[in-house]
Amino acid sequence: MNRRFYHIVKSAKPVLVDFYADWCIPCRLMPSVLKEVKGQFKENVRILKVNVDDYPDIASSCRVQNIPAIVLFQDGKIQWSGIGVQHVNDISIALKEIL
Repeated sequence: MNRRFYHIVKSAKPVLVDFYADWCIPCRLMPSVLKEVKGQFKENVRILKVNVDDYPDIASSCRVQNIPAIVLFQDGKIQWSGIGVQHVNDISIALKEIL
């Protein structure tokens, strides 16, 4: 997953990464938010989910210390990040700024 993850986030297309863990109760709120974001931006954004328990090295390299965390990449660089349950509007604003 590591090599594949870094290849994906180097894309010119924005990539939203949802860092979560199965035991994290607030993390369970993010899929519906991300589904709404995907509905708004359709083919203009890719969404990935990364379980921090399975891939702690990826979480660490992305400076994720708390979950849920949403990190927006474009061209391999972090463009925006949000810790905790994020609102659709906040993610949408961040995406509109780079599209």
